[in-house]
Amino acid sequence: MTSTELTGAESPLDALPGRWRSLRDAGPVAYDEERQQWHVVDHQGVAAVLSDPATYSSDMTPIAPTQEDFETFTRGNFVGMDPPEHRKLRTLVSQAFTPRVVHGLAPRVEAVCARLFDGVADRDRFDLVDTLAYPLPIIVIAELLGVPAEDHRLFQEWAATLFGGDQLGDSLDMADLERALEAIAPTVREMNGYVLDHIRRRRADPGDDLTTRLLAAEVDGTRLEDQEIVGFVALLLVAGHITTTALLGNAVVTFDRHPGTFDALRKDPDRVPAAVEEVLRWLPPFPELGRRTTRTVELGGHEIPADALLMVHLGAANRDPSRFTSPDVFDPARDPNPHLTFGHGIHFCFGAPLARLEARIALRMMMDRFPAVEVPSYDDVTYQNPAVIVGVRHLPIAVTRP
Repeated sequence: MTSTELTGAESPLDALPGRWRSLRDAGPVAYDEERQQWHVVDHQGVAAVLSDPATYSSDMTPIAPTQEDFETFTRGNFVGMDPPEHRKLRTLVSQAFTPRVVHGLAPRVEAVCARLFDGVADRDRFDLVDTLAYPLPIIVIAELLGVPAEDHRLFQEWAATLFGGDQLGDSLDMADLERALEAIAPTVREMNGYVLDHIRRRRADPGDDLTTRLLAAEVDGTRLEDQEIVGFVALLLVAGHITTTALLGNAVVTFDRHPGTFDALRKDPDRVPAAVEEVLRWLPPFPELGRRTTRTVELGGHEIPADALLMVHLGAANRDPSRFTSPDVFDPARDPNPHLTFGHGIHFCFGAPLARLEARIALRMMMDRFPAVEVPSYDDVTYQNPAVIVGVRHLPIAVTRP
């Protein structure tokens, strides 16, 4: 089933396709004089940039503003690293997120989902984000790290500050980033302290968790320093859940606004994985990524100097008509679906298998438990700043029970 018809009131998410279309209309590569940054928007160009870290670096240090507390956090944040440092940390964490390991988490994800839904068993209306979309992935990632899951509200507060984008406009520039770094510094300091205390506890009392394995791991004959592990664990704890949170909210909003989608998936649950992939294409949680040129390069017919800022737009690339048939049609059965939502190349999201698993299990259980799910009023829905993350902050839903 495909649909271009939308129901419900307009939302900030509705403006995104138009913005992505206008970016593509300016050409596959274009310079933004006001913000002094380059935009790469076509599927081929975005994939090419993301697959060439030697030319398009993830390390923004030479051109981005700095902040002392955030520098500590970034020491173990391999998302902002290039080879060979990137390989060292990526190799360690990838072992904890192999398809086999993630598949083994399915029973635990199901148990957590069931417990969270049981918590609203006496209610026909509840906030999907507070009830499920936030706590589910936080509990799972906390257990993997050996961090007390009962602290999940604290992790949620950190994520809300780091990804809320309240200090930012609708399109990022360096002035925005500088303001944001100063605003989030106290939160980053608190998070660093919490994680360092956790690492010290694990040194004294090792457990069967990823943090303990990181403390014992050796790469090229050396062990990670505590400050590297701090950034590493903090990245997993905070960024490791936010994608699933956004994906679940985006899925329910998208299914609700395209009539018949919930019913079709409920009749044929095997179609849920393909529907999840289409939601990822339709509303990528992180719609753009930054890269820095390491040398003068020609791209899309333009000569781009060294140390230039490139914004690669996943949202625009995911609706590139040269790569997708009817890109502005939501098709939950779309196949193939080569979206770039989880990135491409060496920085492909290592948590993608877990996010997909959590979303599939949660959505199928929701449809098993509730014959009908709807968003009764979009006036009550609140949204994230789409310049930072595409998703909802609160999503009140109404359900019927068998």
